[in-house]
Amino acid sequence: MIVVTGATGNVGRPLTKALAEAGRQVTAVSRHAATVPDGVRHLTADLAEPAGLEPALAGAKALFLLLSGDLHAAGARPADIIGAAEAAGVRRVVLLSTQGVATRPFGATRIAMRALEDVLRESGLERAVLRPGGFASNALWWADSVREQGLVAAPFGDVGVPVVDPADIADVAAACLLEDRFTGGVYELTGPEVITPRGQAEAIAAALGSPVRFHELTRDEAKAAMALGMPAELAEDTLTILGSPNQAELCVSPDVRRVLGRDPRPFADWAARNVAAFR
Repeated sequence: MIVVTGATGNVGRPLTKALAEAGRQVTAVSRHAATVPDGVRHLTADLAEPAGLEPALAGAKALFLLLSGDLHAAGARPADIIGAAEAAGVRRVVLLSTQGVATRPFGATRIAMRALEDVLRESGLERAVLRPGGFASNALWWADSVREQGLVAAPFGDVGVPVVDPADIADVAAACLLEDRFTGGVYELTGPEVITPRGQAEAIAAALGSPVRFHELTRDEAKAAMALGMPAELAEDTLTILGSPNQAELCVSPDVRRVLGRDPRPFADWAARNVAAFR
């Protein structure tokens, strides 16, 4: 059996579906009740309390571990999840980490994630670590304004990074969970090309078949908007990355192709598949 945490999210949902379609027994874990594919068991659990995972981990052989940002806050102990998995007899863990562990190793969240990677490496469990860059699905932040105003408003309109389709992350995760040859790897996951916010707006417009205007926010305007949904320190950190990506963050990684034998999906493909969110 394979346990998927974060099973209702942009990565966990397609991963759960792919594993079920591959004929594997899957337990999907999320904080709230959810609809899952036929044949998949669903359990609610809060990863902030690893003991609550025990029913999900019982009998499991592999775990996909996705942590929300609050599980890296002061006092959180995400490493206990690794211990709980090991105690339950889990043999393999695939951890969704972040590219920033390597490209920007400072900052509380990235330091905590690197520490978790170290715990996993030292545990003796079979493992794979996925380090994606920016998610294509972050464009869903603009869904309301596109529907209501035909507008994308974002800072740094002409500064881009190679955003990765969450479906590609899910496909790589599935391969790492199912195939022994990827055990021990650290995989940096990006899209196939650098794309700017302005370019993303154009791709969304093409998918819709109708115009979408782009409005460039100032850094302060963007920070104020982001701070409504995240700590101000994290908003500031995110804006620094978005506005001044370093060379490593601009590079297109070969790892999606190395694992899947195909190129990563471009942003336009993601926009076409998710166009209903913008209508």
